[in-house]
Amino acid sequence: MRKQKRDQSHRTYIKGYRTAIAGRSLSNCPYQENTLMSDNWSRGWREGRNDLWSGYTTSVCQQKLGNLILNS
Repeated sequence: MRKQKRDQSHRTYIKGYRTAIAGRSLSNCPYQENTLMSDNWSRGWREGRNDLWSGYTTSVCQQKLGNLILNS
């Protein structure tokens, strides 16, 4: 059975989250401003940054990221 591709907006969200927990800046967004893709990426980045600021360790964030990928 073939796997379906994951929803592209979800993938961009995950990429943003990954960027945030790696400690990179919001300005590293690879998408053009004011597009759906940049909004999803920024939303993921903000959640990742918020998780780090809330005291989650990088390993907990990685675990959350794994769950996000599996549940997509």
